[in-house]
Amino acid sequence: MDKEKGDERGVSRRDFLGLAAVGSVVLSAIGALAATLRIFKPDVRYEESKRYKIGKPENFPAGTAKKLDKEKVFVFADDDGIYAISAVCTHLGCIVYKTDWGFQCPCHGSRYNQEGKVIRGPAPRSLPWYEITQTVDGTLVVDATKEVSRGTKYIYA
Repeated sequence: MDKEKGDERGVSRRDFLGLAAVGSVVLSAIGALAATLRIFKPDVRYEESKRYKIGKPENFPAGTAKKLDKEKVFVFADDDGIYAISAVCTHLGCIVYKTDWGFQCPCHGSRYNQEGKVIRGPAPRSLPWYEITQTVDGTLVVDATKEVSRGTKYIYA
């Protein structure tokens, strides 16, 4: 009769704890195996190039001012040469726009003069100037990984 009562109660506490222990070991082994196999798959994340071809020098006659939206950079040309200024606000990364007196951030009101120097905060530093070089075929390249000092221009002949 006790046997019939045991069948009515279902799984005993001892059996349940034994099954839980075996289940924990199996799940731990599966997790360890998955982590071990994950080692063999490289974790590579590709970033877009920060070097932008902007065209030939003749595309930038003196007085030219172009905003390259995709590259987030302004390219200017004057009588002294060509230069590139970042369009990304140094406060929180908003995209600034060009004004008569310089640049302004639409998000928090930072203002920069014509050279990208902060004239009103909260931006902590000036807009960076980027290096411009010329390839063998004559194309100009803006390298956003290389900041240059304010006033540095690519001199074209």
